[in-house]
Amino acid sequence: MSKNFRLSGVIPALVTPFKKEDEEIDEDKLKTLIDFVIEKGVTGVVPCGTTGEFTSMSDEEKKHVLQVTVDHVNGRVPVVAGTGCAATKETIEMSKFGKDVGADAVLVVTPFYLKPSDRGIYEHFRRVAEALDGFPVIMYNIPQVTGVTLAWPLVEDLAEIDNIVGLKDSSGQLPYTMAVLEKVRDKIFVMCGHDEVVLPALAGGVNGVILASANVIPDIWLKLYNAVKNGKLDEARKIQMQIQKFVRIIVGSGAVGVKESLKAMGINVGPPRWPLSVGGELSFENREEIRIELEKFGKIEKKVIEFEVEPGVPLQERFASIDITPKVINDFSLKVGEALIASGSEVAHIDVMIGKKDGPIGEAFAKAKASPVPGHEALLAVLEPNLAVKPPTLIIPTVTIKNLRQSQMVFGPAQAGVAKGVTDSVTDGILPKGALNELLIIANVFVHPSAVDRHRIFINNWKAMRQAIRRAMEGRPTAEELERDKEAARHPFKHTP
Repeated sequence: MSKNFRLSGVIPALVTPFKKEDEEIDEDKLKTLIDFVIEKGVTGVVPCGTTGEFTSMSDEEKKHVLQVTVDHVNGRVPVVAGTGCAATKETIEMSKFGKDVGADAVLVVTPFYLKPSDRGIYEHFRRVAEALDGFPVIMYNIPQVTGVTLAWPLVEDLAEIDNIVGLKDSSGQLPYTMAVLEKVRDKIFVMCGHDEVVLPALAGGVNGVILASANVIPDIWLKLYNAVKNGKLDEARKIQMQIQKFVRIIVGSGAVGVKESLKAMGINVGPPRWPLSVGGELSFENREEIRIELEKFGKIEKKVIEFEVEPGVPLQERFASIDITPKVINDFSLKVGEALIASGSEVAHIDVMIGKKDGPIGEAFAKAKASPVPGHEALLAVLEPNLAVKPPTLIIPTVTIKNLRQSQMVFGPAQAGVAKGVTDSVTDGILPKGALNELLIIANVFVHPSAVDRHRIFINNWKAMRQAIRRAMEGRPTAEELERDKEAARHPFKHTP
C-alpha cells in the first residue's frame, strides 16, 4: 500500500457524541452522524481527532470510538484513525490498534505538551511509521493547539519514509502550506485542516480538506471543492465568502460550535466534555449567530409560524425554527428579550420590549416621548434621515449621556444598528409583516461611556437587536435553557465565564 494510499475531497473530523447525563460515549448518535455525512457525499471520515476531543478521552474510549466507526462505515469511505498521543510508545500502541481494527490509515499529531525538539519530532514519526510495517501514516500539523510546529524541512525529510503518505496542515499559515507543496507534493498528499483558508489552499494545490465544519456543511464544502477542481474559481470564491463567518466561529470554538450547530439542525450529538462548554469556547451570542448562519444556508428548515396579534385573526409566515420555537406566537400585550454582544468598551447590551399600541407598551412609548428623562432622551430608530423603521422603535440609552461624544455614539452607530436589526427581523419573518402597524418596540440600549469604535458599535448593536427580538418572539430563554446554561453564566466585563 504505502505511497499508493491517497486522500482527496472533503473529510469531516468527526465530533465524538457524549451522553448528557454521564459524558459516556453515545454509540447510536455516532452512527447517526456517520450516516449523515456519508449520505452528503464525504470522501472519508476521521474519528478521534482534535474535533473529536481525543485529549479528553481515555485510551479505551478512543479504541471504542475507532471500533464503532470502522464497523459502521463498513467500507463505504476510508476511515483515518486519529491515533496521536504525547508519547511515542502510546502513539505506536494506539496506531497499531487502528491498523488492526480495520482503519485505512492513521493520523498522527505532533507530540504535544512537552514540546520536543525537531530531532525528537522526527524520531517520533519515524518510529511510529516503522512500527506499523508499511501501514499508511499521515502527519498532522496544528501548532496553535500543540504548541509544536512540524517545520517544512522536517516534512521534507519524513516524506522520504515509505509509509508516511500525507500531511494534514491545520496551521492556517499559507506560506507554510505552499512551502510544503513546493517540496513534497510529488511524494505525499497534503490536506488542508483550517476551515478559513480552504479556497486559497485548494487553489494552491492541496489534495483536499479535513475539517471540523464538514460535520455540519459537507455538501457545501463539496461544491467548493468541485468548483476549484473544475477551474470555477469565481464560484468557489462566492461559496467561501458565504460561509466564512460561520467557519470562523467554528474554528474559534471547535467541537463546542460543531455540536451546537448539529443540534440546531436536529442532529443532537450531546454536549462537549468539560472543561469545554457553551458560554466558554463558544459564547452565547455566537451560538445565536451560528443559528442565523445555518438559516441562511437552508440547514434549518423554514416552517410555518402562526402569529396571533389579534385573537382569532392568525397571520402565517415562514421562518427558520428549531425545537425551541413555538408553533404559535401570541399574546402581544408584552414580549421581552435581551442580548449581549462582545465585551469591553464596544460591548452592546439591549433589553427589548415588543407589544401592541393599545397595550402597556403603547403607554410606555407615549410617556417616553412626552416626558424625556435628562440624559436618557428617547429617539426613534431610523435607517436614514426621516425614514423610521416599522414597527416604530424607540431607543432609550441605558447609561446617562453626559457629553456630545457619548450622544453621537448612541444616536449614531448604535441607532443605525438597532434600526437594521429591526428591518432584518421583518425581512426574516421573525416579526410578522402583517402587523407592523399594530406593534411598537422599545429598546434600552447600553453603549459603554468609553466606546470609540463606531463600526464595532454599529455591528454589535445590530447583532444584539436582532438576537433580542428573536428571543422576545420565541419567549427565550426558557427555563430549560436557563438550567442548562447557568454554570457558564458570565459578567459582560469578564473575559472568561
